[in-house]
Amino acid sequence: MAKFRKKPVEIEAWRWDGNAAVDAHPDWVRVGGYQMTTERELVIPTLAGVRYAAPGDWIIRGALDEIYPCKPQIFEATYDAVRE
Repeated sequence: MAKFRKKPVEIEAWRWDGNAAVDAHPDWVRVGGYQMTTERELVIPTLAGVRYAAPGDWIIRGALDEIYPCKPQIFEATYDAVRE
């Protein structure tokens, strides 16, 4: 067994607040092909299959422009804000 460290990579992220108004969503989320369920979840097609995002979850655009949801606890443990 070997140990590995995640490479530092910058991502874009947006915390979904449950707002159904499409104009409140970033362009890169709108073009991702998501849908909204009647339970106010976002249905997001990802490279690993369909994933669901609840209000409060982060929506991430990764290094390869892939879009996927991330629970707040995992996001906070994994990412730091980038100062520009």
